[in-house]
Amino acid sequence: METEQISIAIVDDHTLFRNGVAALMSEFDELKVVFEAENGEQLKQMLTKHPLPQVILMDINMPVMDGYDTTKWIKTNYPQIRVLALSMFEDDAAVLKMIKNGASGYVLKESRPKELLEAIKTIYNKGVYINDLVSGKLLRSVVDIAPVVELTKKEVEFLKLSCSELTYKEIADQMFVSPRTVDNYRESLFQKLNIKSRTGLVLYAIQNEIFKF
Repeated sequence: METEQISIAIVDDHTLFRNGVAALMSEFDELKVVFEAENGEQLKQMLTKHPLPQVILMDINMPVMDGYDTTKWIKTNYPQIRVLALSMFEDDAAVLKMIKNGASGYVLKESRPKELLEAIKTIYNKGVYINDLVSGKLLRSVVDIAPVVELTKKEVEFLKLSCSELTYKEIADQMFVSPRTVDNYRESLFQKLNIKSRTGLVLYAIQNEIFKF
């Protein structure tokens, strides 16, 4: 049975790294590399000459047009394309800025090829992916901003606490409710926001500026 391939593009100004990632990803039957680019401006040109990729692996620090501006441009002009940020640095500010500019996930360059494959498949199938190394550090400080959909005060409180490193049981203790009640808040948010995971809740909070860092 033929495997459905996910088409990807790689944007990175380091030629050896970019070529290496392309070669490694080409070895997986699930992926097809449609093109490479060394910065955002070159990416713009490549998008007019090649089939559109479904996922773009995006470096952050690049000359001419960096990952932040390129990601923002992609989400404005090609919102159907998922952007997976790829960086050497486990930097909270970089993670958050990329996500606020439209990236759907973040992976460290030190990840193994299999981990990168799983990240690409996850972002393609589920819409979001955050590397385990950075997911626990995503949210630091919370400010009160009205949510963009109608949420109860308790749901907003639960959403804020979900963006911490607390377990669901610890969240229940902090809210002075039972674990079952917390489960109900979580399921309600999943349904209202069309989200399927805690990481999705975090990304929703960041992208909709419910939280500020």
